[in-house]
Amino acid sequence: MSVLQEISSNVRNMKQLEYAILARRVNQIKEGLKQGVRKPYKEIIDVSWGDPHRAGVKPLSFVRQVVTACIYPQLINSNKLPADVRQRAQRLLGECAGGSVGSSTATAGIPELVHRVSDFIMRRDGGAPSHPENIYMSSGAQWALTNILNVLVNREASTRTGVLTPGPCYSITNLSIMELGAVIVPYYLNEEQGWELQVEELHRALESAKGVCNPVALYVINPGNPSGHVQSRKSMQEVIRFVSEKRLFLLADEVYQDCVYGEKSEFVSYKRALMEMGPPLSDTVELASFHSASKGLMGECGLRGGYVELVNLDRAVMKYIHNLFSKDSCAPVLGQLALDLMLNPPQPGDPSYPLYNAEIQHIRSTLARNVKRACEVVNSLLGFYCQPVEGGAFAFPRVYLPPKAIQKAKEVGMKPDTFYCMRLLEETGLLVSPGSEYRQKEGTYHIRFCIITSEDIMEELLKRLSSFHTQFMKDFS
Repeated sequence: MSVLQEISSNVRNMKQLEYAILARRVNQIKEGLKQGVRKPYKEIIDVSWGDPHRAGVKPLSFVRQVVTACIYPQLINSNKLPADVRQRAQRLLGECAGGSVGSSTATAGIPELVHRVSDFIMRRDGGAPSHPENIYMSSGAQWALTNILNVLVNREASTRTGVLTPGPCYSITNLSIMELGAVIVPYYLNEEQGWELQVEELHRALESAKGVCNPVALYVINPGNPSGHVQSRKSMQEVIRFVSEKRLFLLADEVYQDCVYGEKSEFVSYKRALMEMGPPLSDTVELASFHSASKGLMGECGLRGGYVELVNLDRAVMKYIHNLFSKDSCAPVLGQLALDLMLNPPQPGDPSYPLYNAEIQHIRSTLARNVKRACEVVNSLLGFYCQPVEGGAFAFPRVYLPPKAIQKAKEVGMKPDTFYCMRLLEETGLLVSPGSEYRQKEGTYHIRFCIITSEDIMEELLKRLSSFHTQFMKDFS
Protein backbone atom coordinates (compact mmCIF):
# COMPACT_ATOMS: atom_id res chain seq x y z
CA MET A 1 0.00 0.00 0.00
CA SER A 2 1.38 3.46 -0.95
CA VAL A 3 1.78 6.30 1.52
CA LEU A 4 -1.12 8.23 -0.02
CA GLN A 5 -3.39 5.18 -0.02
CA GLU A 6 -2.47 4.45 3.59
CA ILE A 7 -3.36 8.05 4.56
CA SER A 8 -6.74 7.72 2.83
CA SER A 9 -7.39 4.45 4.63
CA ASN A 10 -6.40 5.94 7.97
CA VAL A 11 -8.69 8.95 7.48
CA ARG A 12 -11.62 6.69 6.65
CA ASN A 13 -11.02 4.42 9.63
CA MET A 14 -10.46 7.40 11.93
CA LYS A 15 -13.76 9.00 11.03
CA GLN A 16 -15.71 5.80 11.37
CA LEU A 17 -14.13 4.73 14.65
CA GLU A 18 -12.49 7.58 16.57
CA TYR A 19 -15.24 10.18 16.44
CA ALA A 20 -17.92 7.50 16.75
CA ILE A 21 -16.43 6.52 20.12
CA LEU A 22 -16.76 10.09 21.43
CA ALA A 23 -20.22 10.64 19.94
CA ARG A 24 -21.54 7.40 21.40
CA ARG A 25 -20.14 8.21 24.83
CA VAL A 26 -21.64 11.72 24.78
CA ASN A 27 -25.09 10.25 24.20
CA GLN A 28 -24.59 7.78 27.04
CA ILE A 29 -23.50 10.52 29.45
CA LYS A 30 -26.43 12.77 28.48
CA GLU A 31 -28.87 9.93 29.06
CA GLY A 32 -27.23 9.19 32.39
CA LEU A 33 -27.51 12.81 33.52
CA LYS A 34 -31.22 12.77 32.67
CA GLN A 35 -31.65 9.70 34.85
CA GLY A 36 -29.85 11.27 37.79
CA VAL A 37 -26.38 9.75 37.42
CA ARG A 38 -24.00 11.80 39.60
CA LYS A 39 -21.19 13.56 37.73
CA PRO A 40 -18.84 16.43 38.66
CA TYR A 41 -20.81 18.51 36.12
CA LYS A 42 -24.49 19.05 35.43
CA GLU A 43 -24.38 19.37 31.65
CA ILE A 44 -22.26 18.67 28.59
CA ILE A 45 -20.54 21.61 26.90
CA ASP A 46 -20.29 20.64 23.25
CA VAL A 47 -17.90 22.85 21.27
CA SER A 48 -16.83 20.14 18.84
CA TRP A 49 -19.04 21.59 16.09
CA GLY A 50 -18.74 24.82 14.12
CA ASP A 51 -22.30 25.58 15.15
CA PRO A 52 -22.61 28.99 16.85
CA HIS A 53 -26.22 28.52 17.99
CA ARG A 54 -25.40 25.14 19.53
CA ALA A 55 -22.54 26.91 21.32
CA GLY A 56 -24.73 29.61 22.82
CA VAL A 57 -24.77 32.42 20.22
CA LYS A 58 -28.23 33.92 19.76
CA PRO A 59 -29.73 34.05 16.21
CA LEU A 60 -29.90 37.45 14.52
CA SER A 61 -33.34 38.97 15.10
CA PHE A 62 -33.68 40.42 11.59
CA VAL A 63 -33.03 37.06 9.95
CA ARG A 64 -35.50 35.18 12.11
CA GLN A 65 -38.15 37.87 11.76
CA VAL A 66 -38.00 37.91 7.95
CA VAL A 67 -37.93 34.11 7.71
CA THR A 68 -40.88 33.89 10.12
CA ALA A 69 -42.91 36.37 8.05
CA CYS A 70 -42.09 34.39 4.90
CA ILE A 71 -43.33 31.20 6.52
CA TYR A 72 -46.42 32.88 7.99
CA PRO A 73 -47.32 35.70 5.56
CA GLN A 74 -50.18 36.97 7.73
CA LEU A 75 -47.50 38.74 9.77
CA ILE A 76 -46.75 41.00 6.81
CA ASN A 77 -50.04 42.80 7.37
CA SER A 78 -49.59 43.21 11.12
CA ASN A 79 -47.61 45.76 13.14
CA LYS A 80 -45.83 43.12 15.21
CA LEU A 81 -42.70 43.33 13.04
CA PRO A 82 -40.61 46.33 11.88
CA ALA A 83 -41.67 47.87 8.57
CA ASP A 84 -38.47 46.91 6.73
CA VAL A 85 -38.83 43.30 7.91
CA ARG A 86 -42.34 43.14 6.46
CA GLN A 87 -41.22 44.83 3.24
CA ARG A 88 -38.30 42.42 2.84
CA ALA A 89 -40.52 39.40 3.48
CA GLN A 90 -43.07 40.66 0.95
CA ARG A 91 -40.37 41.14 -1.69
CA LEU A 92 -38.87 37.70 -1.06
CA LEU A 93 -42.26 36.02 -1.24
CA GLY A 94 -42.95 37.89 -4.47
CA GLU A 95 -39.80 36.28 -5.89
CA CYS A 96 -40.91 32.77 -4.88
CA ALA A 97 -43.01 30.77 -7.33
CA GLY A 98 -46.63 31.01 -6.23
CA GLY A 99 -45.61 33.47 -3.51
CA SER A 100 -44.73 30.59 -1.18
CA VAL A 101 -41.55 29.26 0.44
CA GLY A 102 -43.09 25.83 -0.06
CA SER A 103 -42.58 25.95 -3.82
CA SER A 104 -39.47 24.75 -5.65
CA THR A 105 -37.12 27.10 -7.49
CA ALA A 106 -34.99 27.12 -10.61
CA THR A 107 -31.99 24.77 -10.48
CA ALA A 108 -29.51 27.58 -9.79
CA GLY A 109 -31.80 29.18 -7.23
CA ILE A 110 -34.40 31.97 -7.18
CA PRO A 111 -33.21 34.14 -10.12
CA GLU A 112 -33.50 37.47 -8.28
CA LEU A 113 -31.50 36.06 -5.35
CA VAL A 114 -28.82 34.71 -7.68
CA HIS A 115 -28.46 38.17 -9.19
CA ARG A 116 -28.07 39.67 -5.72
CA VAL A 117 -25.36 37.13 -4.91
CA SER A 118 -23.57 38.34 -8.03
CA ASP A 119 -23.96 41.95 -6.87
CA PHE A 120 -22.54 41.05 -3.45
CA ILE A 121 -19.49 39.39 -5.02
CA MET A 122 -18.80 42.47 -7.15
CA ARG A 123 -19.07 44.76 -4.08
CA ARG A 124 -16.82 42.47 -2.08
CA ASP A 125 -14.23 42.17 -4.83
CA GLY A 126 -13.88 45.83 -5.70
CA GLY A 127 -15.99 45.70 -8.86
CA ALA A 128 -14.47 42.58 -10.45
CA PRO A 129 -17.14 41.19 -12.81
CA SER A 130 -19.41 38.44 -11.53
CA HIS A 131 -21.99 36.79 -13.77
CA PRO A 132 -25.24 35.29 -12.40
CA GLU A 133 -25.12 32.43 -14.90
CA ASN A 134 -21.92 31.22 -13.15
CA ILE A 135 -23.54 31.02 -9.69
CA TYR A 136 -25.47 28.16 -8.13
CA MET A 137 -27.29 28.27 -4.82
CA SER A 138 -26.78 25.19 -2.69
CA SER A 139 -27.77 23.55 0.57
CA GLY A 140 -24.50 24.64 2.17
CA ALA A 141 -20.98 24.90 0.79
CA GLN A 142 -20.10 21.24 1.35
CA TRP A 143 -22.94 20.04 -0.88
CA ALA A 144 -21.79 22.36 -3.69
CA LEU A 145 -18.17 21.29 -3.22
CA THR A 146 -19.12 17.62 -3.51
CA ASN A 147 -20.98 18.35 -6.75
CA ILE A 148 -17.96 20.09 -8.26
CA LEU A 149 -15.67 17.27 -7.12
CA ASN A 150 -18.08 14.92 -8.88
CA VAL A 151 -17.24 16.67 -12.13
CA LEU A 152 -13.49 16.55 -11.52
CA VAL A 153 -13.16 12.93 -10.44
CA ASN A 154 -12.85 10.40 -13.26
CA ARG A 155 -13.99 7.06 -11.86
CA GLU A 156 -13.33 5.20 -15.10
CA ALA A 157 -9.69 6.23 -15.58
CA SER A 158 -7.03 3.58 -15.02
CA THR A 159 -5.18 6.03 -12.79
CA ARG A 160 -7.25 7.40 -9.91
CA THR A 161 -7.92 11.12 -9.60
CA GLY A 162 -6.02 13.03 -6.91
CA VAL A 163 -6.99 16.17 -4.99
CA LEU A 164 -4.43 18.20 -3.05
CA THR A 165 -5.92 19.00 0.37
CA PRO A 166 -4.42 20.76 3.40
CA GLY A 167 -3.36 19.22 6.66
CA PRO A 168 -5.06 19.99 8.94
CA CYS A 169 -8.28 19.94 6.94
CA TYR A 170 -12.03 19.88 7.55
CA SER A 171 -12.70 16.16 7.86
CA ILE A 172 -15.98 16.01 5.88
CA THR A 173 -14.15 17.22 2.77
CA ASN A 174 -11.67 14.36 3.05
CA LEU A 175 -14.51 11.88 3.32
CA SER A 176 -16.30 13.37 0.31
CA ILE A 177 -13.17 13.04 -1.81
CA MET A 178 -12.65 9.41 -0.85
CA GLU A 179 -16.30 8.47 -1.29
CA LEU A 180 -16.04 9.69 -4.88
CA GLY A 181 -13.15 7.26 -5.43
CA ALA A 182 -10.41 9.90 -5.51
CA VAL A 183 -7.10 10.00 -3.64
CA ILE A 184 -6.22 12.62 -1.05
CA VAL A 185 -2.82 14.17 -1.77
CA PRO A 186 -1.91 15.90 1.51
CA TYR A 187 0.04 19.11 1.79
CA TYR A 188 0.80 20.36 5.29
CA LEU A 189 0.38 23.89 6.56
CA ASN A 190 3.39 25.18 8.48
CA GLU A 191 2.28 25.29 12.12
CA GLU A 192 5.48 26.95 13.33
CA GLN A 193 4.78 29.82 10.91
CA GLY A 194 1.21 30.31 12.07
CA TRP A 195 -0.23 27.60 9.81
CA GLU A 196 1.06 29.34 6.69
CA LEU A 197 0.43 27.75 3.29
CA GLN A 198 3.82 27.49 1.59
CA VAL A 199 4.07 26.85 -2.14
CA GLU A 200 7.21 24.72 -1.65
CA GLU A 201 5.04 22.25 0.24
CA LEU A 202 2.60 22.17 -2.68
CA HIS A 203 5.44 21.18 -4.99
CA ARG A 204 6.48 18.42 -2.56
CA ALA A 205 2.92 17.11 -2.34
CA LEU A 206 2.50 17.07 -6.11
CA GLU A 207 5.80 15.19 -6.49
CA SER A 208 4.63 12.60 -3.92
CA ALA A 209 1.61 11.79 -6.10
CA LYS A 210 3.68 10.56 -9.04
CA GLY A 211 2.88 6.95 -9.85
CA VAL A 212 -0.04 6.95 -7.40
CA CYS A 213 -2.73 9.19 -8.89
CA ASN A 214 -3.43 11.98 -11.33
CA PRO A 215 -3.86 15.25 -9.35
CA VAL A 216 -6.48 17.51 -10.95
CA ALA A 217 -7.39 20.00 -8.21
CA LEU A 218 -6.08 21.97 -5.24
CA TYR A 219 -8.41 22.57 -2.28
CA VAL A 220 -7.73 25.54 -0.01
CA ILE A 221 -9.61 26.77 3.07
CA ASN A 222 -9.34 30.48 3.81
CA PRO A 223 -9.83 31.44 6.63
CA GLY A 224 -8.59 28.07 7.79
CA ASN A 225 -10.64 25.30 9.37
CA PRO A 226 -9.39 24.23 11.85
CA SER A 227 -6.13 26.22 11.65
CA GLY A 228 -7.57 29.77 12.00
CA HIS A 229 -4.98 31.11 9.53
CA VAL A 230 -5.87 33.90 7.08
CA GLN A 231 -3.91 33.92 3.83
CA SER A 232 -2.09 37.01 2.61
CA ARG A 233 -2.42 38.34 -0.95
CA LYS A 234 1.16 37.27 -1.65
CA SER A 235 0.45 33.70 -0.54
CA MET A 236 -2.70 33.56 -2.66
CA GLN A 237 -0.87 34.87 -5.71
CA GLU A 238 1.75 32.14 -5.29
CA VAL A 239 -0.99 29.53 -5.10
CA ILE A 240 -2.67 30.90 -8.23
CA ARG A 241 0.60 30.78 -10.17
CA PHE A 242 1.15 27.22 -8.92
CA VAL A 243 -2.26 25.94 -10.09
CA SER A 244 -1.80 27.70 -13.43
CA GLU A 245 1.63 26.14 -13.97
CA LYS A 246 0.47 22.67 -12.92
CA ARG A 247 -2.92 22.95 -14.67
CA LEU A 248 -4.93 22.30 -11.52
CA PHE A 249 -8.51 23.32 -10.76
CA LEU A 250 -8.67 25.65 -7.73
CA LEU A 251 -11.32 24.94 -5.08
CA ALA A 252 -11.58 27.84 -2.60
CA ASP A 253 -13.55 27.22 0.61
CA GLU A 254 -14.25 30.74 1.93
CA VAL A 255 -17.17 30.14 4.27
CA TYR A 256 -15.57 31.99 7.21
CA GLN A 257 -14.79 35.16 5.25
CA ASP A 258 -16.71 37.40 7.66
CA CYS A 259 -14.82 35.95 10.65
CA VAL A 260 -11.46 37.72 10.49
CA TYR A 261 -10.09 39.34 13.64
CA GLY A 262 -6.29 39.24 13.44
CA GLU A 263 -4.94 42.78 13.81
CA LYS A 264 -2.93 42.53 10.59
CA SER A 265 -5.27 40.12 8.81
CA GLU A 266 -7.59 40.90 5.92
CA PHE A 267 -9.84 38.58 3.96
CA VAL A 268 -9.27 38.70 0.21
CA SER A 269 -11.24 36.29 -1.93
CA TYR A 270 -9.42 34.07 -4.42
CA LYS A 271 -11.68 35.52 -7.12
CA ARG A 272 -10.43 39.02 -6.33
CA ALA A 273 -6.79 37.95 -6.10
CA LEU A 274 -7.10 36.20 -9.46
CA MET A 275 -8.77 39.16 -11.18
CA GLU A 276 -6.18 41.60 -9.80
CA MET A 277 -3.38 39.51 -11.34
CA GLY A 278 -4.83 40.16 -14.79
CA PRO A 279 -4.44 38.18 -18.05
CA PRO A 280 -3.49 35.55 -18.88
CA LEU A 281 -4.10 34.14 -15.37
CA SER A 282 -7.42 35.90 -14.83
CA ASP A 283 -8.69 34.45 -18.11
CA THR A 284 -7.45 30.89 -17.72
CA VAL A 285 -7.28 29.68 -14.09
CA GLU A 286 -10.36 27.59 -13.33
CA LEU A 287 -11.83 28.43 -9.95
CA ALA A 288 -14.80 27.44 -7.82
CA SER A 289 -15.35 29.54 -4.68
CA PHE A 290 -17.80 28.63 -1.92
CA HIS A 291 -19.66 30.63 0.73
CA SER A 292 -22.42 29.75 3.18
CA ALA A 293 -24.99 31.15 5.60
CA SER A 294 -24.41 28.09 7.77
CA LYS A 295 -21.05 29.34 8.99
CA GLY A 296 -19.62 32.63 10.19
CA LEU A 297 -21.43 35.25 12.23
CA MET A 298 -24.92 34.31 11.04
CA GLY A 299 -24.38 30.65 11.89
CA GLU A 300 -27.68 29.35 10.50
CA CYS A 301 -26.43 25.77 10.24
CA GLY A 302 -29.94 24.34 10.21
CA LEU A 303 -31.24 26.49 7.35
CA ARG A 304 -28.65 25.15 4.88
CA GLY A 305 -27.94 27.93 2.41
CA GLY A 306 -24.82 28.54 0.34
CA TYR A 307 -23.51 29.26 -3.13
CA VAL A 308 -20.69 28.40 -5.49
CA GLU A 309 -19.31 30.80 -8.10
CA LEU A 310 -17.53 29.24 -11.09
CA VAL A 311 -14.82 31.11 -12.99
CA ASN A 312 -13.28 30.37 -16.41
CA LEU A 313 -15.05 27.06 -16.99
CA ASP A 314 -15.74 25.74 -20.48
CA ARG A 315 -19.37 26.05 -21.61
CA ALA A 316 -19.69 22.29 -22.07
CA VAL A 317 -18.53 21.75 -18.50
CA MET A 318 -20.99 24.38 -17.25
CA LYS A 319 -23.80 22.54 -19.03
CA TYR A 320 -22.78 19.31 -17.32
CA ILE A 321 -22.66 21.06 -13.93
CA HIS A 322 -26.14 22.44 -14.52
CA ASN A 323 -27.42 18.92 -15.16
CA LEU A 324 -25.65 17.70 -12.03
CA PHE A 325 -27.25 20.37 -9.84
CA SER A 326 -30.62 19.67 -11.50
CA LYS A 327 -30.76 16.13 -10.14
CA ASP A 328 -31.41 17.56 -6.66
CA SER A 329 -34.15 19.91 -7.92
CA CYS A 330 -33.09 23.02 -5.96
CA ALA A 331 -31.49 24.25 -2.76
CA PRO A 332 -33.85 24.63 0.25
CA VAL A 333 -35.81 27.85 -0.15
CA LEU A 334 -35.39 28.96 3.47
CA GLY A 335 -31.64 28.48 3.08
CA GLN A 336 -31.66 30.63 -0.05
CA LEU A 337 -33.54 33.35 1.85
CA ALA A 338 -31.11 33.18 4.78
CA LEU A 339 -28.18 33.57 2.40
CA ASP A 340 -29.82 36.59 0.76
CA LEU A 341 -30.35 38.18 4.19
CA MET A 342 -26.71 37.55 5.13
CA LEU A 343 -25.40 39.17 1.95
CA ASN A 344 -27.90 42.06 2.06
CA PRO A 345 -28.43 43.02 5.72
CA PRO A 346 -30.28 46.13 7.00
CA GLN A 347 -28.57 49.42 6.16
CA PRO A 348 -28.25 52.64 8.18
CA GLY A 349 -31.64 54.36 8.22
CA ASP A 350 -33.63 51.11 8.11
CA PRO A 351 -35.82 50.49 11.18
CA SER A 352 -34.08 47.16 11.87
CA TYR A 353 -30.56 48.53 11.50
CA PRO A 354 -29.88 49.65 15.11
CA LEU A 355 -30.75 46.24 16.59
CA TYR A 356 -29.04 44.33 13.77
CA ASN A 357 -25.87 46.39 14.11
CA ALA A 358 -25.86 45.98 17.91
CA GLU A 359 -26.25 42.20 17.61
CA ILE A 360 -23.53 41.86 14.97
CA GLN A 361 -21.10 44.07 16.90
CA HIS A 362 -21.82 42.07 20.06
CA ILE A 363 -20.95 38.82 18.26
CA ARG A 364 -17.78 40.36 16.79
CA SER A 365 -16.57 41.81 20.08
CA THR A 366 -17.41 38.60 21.95
CA LEU A 367 -15.51 36.60 19.35
CA ALA A 368 -12.48 38.89 19.62
CA ARG A 369 -12.47 38.53 23.42
CA ASN A 370 -12.93 34.76 23.16
CA VAL A 371 -9.96 34.46 20.82
CA LYS A 372 -7.77 36.49 23.17
CA ARG A 373 -8.90 34.58 26.27
CA ALA A 374 -8.55 31.16 24.66
CA CYS A 375 -5.00 31.84 23.49
CA GLU A 376 -4.01 33.37 26.84
CA VAL A 377 -5.34 30.48 28.91
CA VAL A 378 -4.20 27.66 26.62
CA ASN A 379 -0.70 29.11 26.25
CA SER A 380 -0.39 29.45 30.03
CA LEU A 381 -0.77 25.68 30.46
CA LEU A 382 2.27 23.42 30.49
CA GLY A 383 2.31 21.21 27.39
CA PHE A 384 -0.11 23.32 25.35
CA TYR A 385 0.52 25.86 22.59
CA CYS A 386 -1.91 27.66 20.32
CA GLN A 387 -0.75 29.63 17.29
CA PRO A 388 -2.40 33.05 16.87
CA VAL A 389 -5.99 32.61 15.67
CA GLU A 390 -6.57 35.13 12.86
CA GLY A 391 -9.95 33.99 11.55
CA GLY A 392 -12.48 31.22 11.30
CA ALA A 393 -14.49 29.59 14.06
CA PHE A 394 -11.96 27.42 15.87
CA ALA A 395 -8.90 27.25 18.05
CA PHE A 396 -6.60 24.35 17.19
CA PRO A 397 -3.95 24.21 19.93
CA ARG A 398 -1.21 21.62 19.97
CA VAL A 399 -0.97 19.42 23.03
CA TYR A 400 2.38 17.83 23.88
CA LEU A 401 1.23 14.57 25.40
CA PRO A 402 3.55 12.75 27.83
CA PRO A 403 4.95 9.37 26.66
CA LYS A 404 2.95 7.58 29.40
CA ALA A 405 -0.30 9.05 28.05
CA ILE A 406 0.60 7.99 24.50
CA GLN A 407 1.37 4.48 25.72
CA LYS A 408 -1.87 4.29 27.70
CA ALA A 409 -3.82 5.36 24.61
CA LYS A 410 -2.26 2.53 22.62
CA GLU A 411 -3.16 0.06 25.35
CA VAL A 412 -6.84 1.01 25.19
CA GLY A 413 -6.86 1.12 21.39
CA MET A 414 -7.28 4.87 20.87
CA LYS A 415 -5.31 7.54 19.09
CA PRO A 416 -3.49 9.63 21.75
CA ASP A 417 -5.48 12.84 21.19
CA THR A 418 -8.75 10.89 21.11
CA PHE A 419 -7.75 9.37 24.45
CA TYR A 420 -7.13 12.88 25.78
CA CYS A 421 -10.52 14.09 24.51
CA MET A 422 -12.29 11.07 25.98
CA ARG A 423 -10.76 11.68 29.41
CA LEU A 424 -11.68 15.37 29.13
CA LEU A 425 -15.28 14.42 28.32
CA GLU A 426 -15.57 11.82 31.11
CA GLU A 427 -14.10 14.01 33.82
CA THR A 428 -15.40 17.48 32.91
CA GLY A 429 -18.30 17.05 30.48
CA LEU A 430 -16.44 19.11 27.87
CA LEU A 431 -16.58 17.77 24.29
CA VAL A 432 -13.89 18.91 21.87
CA SER A 433 -12.59 17.24 18.70
CA PRO A 434 -9.28 15.36 18.49
CA GLY A 435 -6.78 16.60 15.92
CA SER A 436 -6.58 13.12 14.40
CA GLU A 437 -9.91 13.89 12.69
CA TYR A 438 -8.28 16.66 10.65
CA ARG A 439 -5.18 14.88 9.31
CA GLN A 440 -2.66 16.66 11.48
CA LYS A 441 1.03 16.13 10.80
CA GLU A 442 2.37 12.77 11.92
CA GLY A 443 3.72 12.84 15.47
CA THR A 444 1.72 15.90 16.53
CA TYR A 445 -1.47 16.07 18.60
CA HIS A 446 -4.12 18.77 18.75
CA ILE A 447 -7.64 19.50 19.90
CA ARG A 448 -10.21 21.68 18.13
CA PHE A 449 -12.93 23.72 19.81
CA CYS A 450 -15.41 26.32 18.56
CA ILE A 451 -14.68 29.92 19.63
CA ILE A 452 -17.91 31.42 18.25
CA THR A 453 -19.75 30.99 21.53
CA SER A 454 -21.00 33.09 24.42
CA GLU A 455 -18.42 34.48 26.84
CA ASP A 456 -20.00 32.56 29.71
CA ILE A 457 -19.60 29.26 27.89
CA MET A 458 -16.05 30.19 26.84
CA GLU A 459 -15.06 30.94 30.44
CA GLU A 460 -16.59 27.69 31.67
CA LEU A 461 -14.92 25.80 28.82
CA LEU A 462 -11.49 27.22 29.67
CA LYS A 463 -12.01 26.59 33.38
CA ARG A 464 -12.83 22.92 32.78
CA LEU A 465 -10.00 22.51 30.27
CA SER A 466 -7.40 24.12 32.55
CA SER A 467 -8.35 22.06 35.57
CA PHE A 468 -8.40 18.82 33.61
CA HIS A 469 -5.17 19.45 31.70
CA THR A 470 -3.18 20.31 34.83
CA GLN A 471 -4.27 17.07 36.51
CA PHE A 472 -3.82 15.02 33.32
CA MET A 473 -0.21 16.14 32.95
CA LYS A 474 0.44 15.26 36.60
CA ASP A 475 -1.15 11.83 36.23
CA PHE A 476 0.96 10.93 33.20
CA SER A 477 4.22 12.74 33.96
